[in-house]
Amino acid sequence: MAVAAPELFGRCGNLQRFALLFIALIFTSLSLNAQQAEPTPPIDDPEQPIKVKTDLVTLTLTVTDLYGRYVSGLTKNAFTVFDSNQEQEITFFSDSDAPVSVGILFDVSGSMSGEKIVKAQAALRRFINSSHPNDEYFLIAFNNRAQLLLDRTRDGEALLQKLTLVAPKQNTALYDAVYLGIEKVTRGSHQKRALLIISDGQDNASRYNFGEVRRLMKESDVVTYAVGIINGGDAGSALGMQGQAFLDELTSVTGGKSFYPTSDIEMDEIFERIALELRHQYSIGYTPTDFRLDGKWRKVKTKVKPPRGLPRLTVRSREGYYATPQANYK
Repeated sequence: MAVAAPELFGRCGNLQRFALLFIALIFTSLSLNAQQAEPTPPIDDPEQPIKVKTDLVTLTLTVTDLYGRYVSGLTKNAFTVFDSNQEQEITFFSDSDAPVSVGILFDVSGSMSGEKIVKAQAALRRFINSSHPNDEYFLIAFNNRAQLLLDRTRDGEALLQKLTLVAPKQNTALYDAVYLGIEKVTRGSHQKRALLIISDGQDNASRYNFGEVRRLMKESDVVTYAVGIINGGDAGSALGMQGQAFLDELTSVTGGKSFYPTSDIEMDEIFERIALELRHQYSIGYTPTDFRLDGKWRKVKTKVKPPRGLPRLTVRSREGYYATPQANYK
């Protein structure tokens, strides 16, 4: 049957409108898909720290009175910081009992055999029991090489148990252990970082030397403590004196301290004292007013003014830093 011209044109018009609508829907769909096809940002790995460059200089301060007792409750105004002999404005201040990322470097070389290692293990338990419950530990044992036994744990009992399975033998790679310890704690979860070295200080197997280790410690904001396990025979020997000199130098440059107990009771008290010191420290930060990236050593001196009525106080912190952008791990 023949179709009239007006009816034919009407049907054609409807078809055209339908086609145009269909094409428009296709383009809209393609446009939406294109917007959704943008790459998804990578998911951050919680185990992989982010390295952030900053010129903020941070210091960990230990304040004691004339009797060696820790002094808490001071305010920011009690402290004055000098960077290259210029007074600085303190922009960050904290006196909270904050958890610490602690690297425990335990000497398991042949020179630590016998009663030395047994007494040191017992005293280490005192340290862990007195530490902040949220402290994070890295356990490194070293003889002729440094070995990471536990990585990032808060289980102090597991750490102690791990050490009971180690038998002292071979030589002593103490410098290598310090390098590994710094590498681990600077990637720890907490802003405060510390090393605890338990050794007689005698190194005879490291790839690194004393100068390289000292340089690393001066670059790192890691407070270092050492407990020298030195018996009566070691104390007067050349090796014993050399080991003690190394531990003294290493700890003092970081604002820490070295100890040499002469009895079991004293050793227990020293480990507890180190744990308590880490819980009674001040953290301050400042941005140097004339900071220049010249790589030179900048000496830092911190003074503390005691509140009215209190005797003179002593403040201990790291001696300075190298003028390069600091790499903080978040």
